[in-house]
Amino acid sequence: MVDEAAIKELVKDLQRALLQADVNVDLVLQLSSKIQKRAIEETLPPGVSRREHVIKVLYEELTSFLGEETSGTSIQTGKTFVVMLVGIQGSGKTTSAVKIAKFYQKRGLKAGLICVDTFRPGAFEQMKQLADRIGIPVYGESEEKVPWNIAERGLEHFRRERCDIAIVDTAGRHRNERDLMEEMRELAKAMHPDEIVLTIDGTIGQQATAQAKAFAETTSIGSILVTKLDGSARGGGALSAVAATGAKIKFVGSGEKVEDLEEFVPSAFVGRLLGMGDIKALVEKVGDAETKASREKAKVFLEGRFSLKDMFEQMETLRKMGPLKKVFRMLPGSFNIPDDALDTAEQKLDGWRVIIQSMTQEEVQEPRVIDSSRAKRIARGSGRSEREVKELVSQYSNMKKMMKMMGRRQHMMLRKGMFPMKS
Repeated sequence: MVDEAAIKELVKDLQRALLQADVNVDLVLQLSSKIQKRAIEETLPPGVSRREHVIKVLYEELTSFLGEETSGTSIQTGKTFVVMLVGIQGSGKTTSAVKIAKFYQKRGLKAGLICVDTFRPGAFEQMKQLADRIGIPVYGESEEKVPWNIAERGLEHFRRERCDIAIVDTAGRHRNERDLMEEMRELAKAMHPDEIVLTIDGTIGQQATAQAKAFAETTSIGSILVTKLDGSARGGGALSAVAATGAKIKFVGSGEKVEDLEEFVPSAFVGRLLGMGDIKALVEKVGDAETKASREKAKVFLEGRFSLKDMFEQMETLRKMGPLKKVFRMLPGSFNIPDDALDTAEQKLDGWRVIIQSMTQEEVQEPRVIDSSRAKRIARGSGRSEREVKELVSQYSNMKKMMKMMGRRQHMMLRKGMFPMKS
């Protein structure tokens, strides 16, 4: 019996953790609803606590936003790959631009930096000072006031120099937001960047959603770089930015030095959000338990030790993959199951559900006890015919025989070495 009250209490705890990490309220409620539904419906694996399972479900839902792996840091070579950084002033764009250049330089690529921030005094000098320390060239024009002119000439320069990647640092704040967004739109139109990276300050919290939406409505955001995650910030705003833009996090800034740029690791980020460190080990533990449970269930089926409810649940799961006849044809030894039996199962599954719900626990576990009087009672309780009840029991009996035959055949093949044993 699932303890729904306990699950709801655990979900509330996770809600509080996410809200404390400054994740957008609407996103927290959306996630909570999905987590609670899955936690109630899914079977708890053996050896796993309810809390561990709920956290694993949360991890899976979060990684559906974030991406299970890093979003990819490889770039095409043979031409100059153009990266345009956007974000408000103070988000750490200039330092991040140099960090990205260093990241690719360490991987043997030739990188160049272009400063088109004509609004902030000293922006070009700051970038040049940082880049000179690590031997990365910078293009900028102190007297030019039209940023897209600088961008076009800078790209021409680095293409002539056969640079693999050019990173363009843009302005962050104007007298009003409309001017800034218009400038970003014109820059994107002039440069045709291969990727636009949104830099988000990991400490800004709820403001991240509005910022991300504004930039996403202006330019096509390809990825996200979260800055300032070297302190106590948990980065909930970054998750909100992902939801607002549909883009994935690619990099995380973990310090002030130019080397302090890391590829995004979802498990570590989710652990930080929850204040739990890297939860990868916990997720793997639950995954191992689920795999073990699945293997045990498969063994039970191949030995013919399953109840009516087990058969029904497995057939419903298979039906989600496609027509039962087609799915069963993919299984070893499935040619033993007659087409008419599979066709009957396909058509009758919905009726079988209410029939099984009208049975006693004993009848579900041992359908052979169902005689004529029991069949009549079950038929009355389910609103189905007595013939349908007997048909279900017959299908169950046939399925048990077929599964036992498949199990024996697989065992013989393993003994003869036709299939390699899996550890």
